Amino acid sequence: MSPMTTDMIVRGFDHPALLYRDRDEYLSGVLPFIEDGLGAGLPVMVAVPEVNLGLIRDALGPATAAKITMRDMTSAGRNPGRIIPGMLLRFADAHAGKPVRIIGEPIWPGRDEMEYPACVQHEALINSVFEGRDAAVLCPYDVAGLDEARIADAHRTHPVMAGNGIRWGSTTYADPFAVAADFNLDLPDPPVDAIWLVLDDVALAEVRRSVCEYATAAGLPPDRVADLRLAVNELVSNTMTHAGGRGTLYLWLEDAHVVCQVTDGGHIGDPLAGRRPPARRDAPGGRGLLLVNHLCDLVRVHTRPGATTIRVHVCR
Repeated sequence: MSPMTTDMIVRGFDHPALLYRDRDEYLSGVLPFIEDGLGAGLPVMVAVPEVNLGLIRDALGPATAAKITMRDMTSAGRNPGRIIPGMLLRFADAHAGKPVRIIGEPIWPGRDEMEYPACVQHEALINSVFEGRDAAVLCPYDVAGLDEARIADAHRTHPVMAGNGIRWGSTTYADPFAVAADFNLDLPDPPVDAIWLVLDDVALAEVRRSVCEYATAAGLPPDRVADLRLAVNELVSNTMTHAGGRGTLYLWLEDAHVVCQVTDGGHIGDPLAGRRPPARRDAPGGRGLLLVNHLCDLVRVHTRPGATTIRVHVCR
């Protein structure tokens, strides 16, 4: 184990998991990370649940807190699939040419079980997306509130662990794509009362109309109806383009969400699909699932050769 440094800016990519048990351990881990970055003139973003944002604001004081980009992870990162493109890469790209410091806390006690596999995939894939960049992404984990399995997953997705003023290498850190594949999990079947459309029997316009009618009747406000309509349009367009137009769309209500699922015979071979923009602006395709991640409150994907299921949730 080695002591945590508070007087050195790590070059290249650094992705430690900060293990904390209480407020004091949390602040003793995140405040030096923030203050050292600001002291070196680096851009700093903090994306953590609102309760922890409050702790950081109070500890830093208003003048210092105003120098930081702050995001409530429970809303901005509710869908784990949009954290990399919508927050981390956007912030890093806005400060191209400079090292950046980011605190991201995508896994907290109370995270929904349906959201969790996408969270682990997110944490693993950060290591691939940011490879070669000058960026430090510190990820706090509440070891008092999270179960042992979640802490074990933190060790698998972070090459470096930190806590109590020290850093050490994770002995169970694993290949990012292998971890993402481990959480490419089957989804439970739609409920028996779900409505469904066989996509090879209906036109895209009819699919959009059905989704709008269902979402409106379910109580989604007009702007969210439009978001779901556009997301489903992208998913079904992908089915028509990449899966021969054969597939099934399901719609149902689940707690406070309208849920839509598209199942077809395609296969998504890129684990980063939807989590990073295409390499070139003029590259054809590659933006559909990215847009779906941006529009929806949760996106879950299960894919294998010959079968893909994408399920999206929109809060009502």
